Amino acid sequence: MTPLPLTWLYVPGDRPHVVTKALAAGADVVVIDLEDAVAPDRKEYARAATAERLREPQPVPVHVRVNALDGPWASADLGSLTALPGVSGLRLPKVTSPDEIRQVAVTTPLPLYALLESALGIEHAYAIATAHPSLRGVSLGEADLRADLGVRAEAGLDWPRSRVVVAARAAGLAPPPQSVHPDIRDLDGLAASCAHGRALGFLGRAAIHPRQLPVIQRAYLPTPAEIEEAETIVKAAASNEGAQALPDGRFIDAAVVAMAQRTLSSARRG
Repeated sequence: MTPLPLTWLYVPGDRPHVVTKALAAGADVVVIDLEDAVAPDRKEYARAATAERLREPQPVPVHVRVNALDGPWASADLGSLTALPGVSGLRLPKVTSPDEIRQVAVTTPLPLYALLESALGIEHAYAIATAHPSLRGVSLGEADLRADLGVRAEAGLDWPRSRVVVAARAAGLAPPPQSVHPDIRDLDGLAASCAHGRALGFLGRAAIHPRQLPVIQRAYLPTPAEIEEAETIVKAAASNEGAQALPDGRFIDAAVVAMAQRTLSSARRG
């Protein structure tokens, strides 16, 4: 089984030389952005440059974040990208309803990923996550969500974060990646934020600069202590399939074993 991505590197679609660098930066997925990172007077150029780049297969999976579906550019974005060999998926911003997913799904065979960036999107998280088989993932766009909710403290986003994690799991989708950490110099803050996101059930994170990639990967790979603990649990379960207490007093059952197996699976990607 192919490991799930841990790093998603965003790059502006109107800067082809930066796209070239991003493809060699070591990210699991490169996301070419036609939306927030591109000024209105550069939208057509960004679309054309992206289409030209993606006429050929790429060395890593490439997703494209198209413009907002209710805006003036999305239709042209979708029309120019659908049949290109270099596109592995489309990221749809500011999704608020399952109908938006279904409308896009009938126009393209590409995997779709929904970004929930408003209170309405969060309220409809599970309906969006189950809207169509082409939808492969949901995640948050936290900058827009903060503005919509008027949230100033990090704790104010924990409920929407947990909501999207639960919605993804309930829909049978991969765990969502975290939204970007906007300060590219604050690597300690990024690491701490990733640790919190991992505790909430996220898997991996979007980045806006290559220097963030190793921090994200380290944060989401199991630590040596976690690997040792998981190996102990799996070994004990192999000799006794029922619930049991380990010599140190820890109780393990099928759920604990499943988590340990997931930890070891994650460790193998490192």
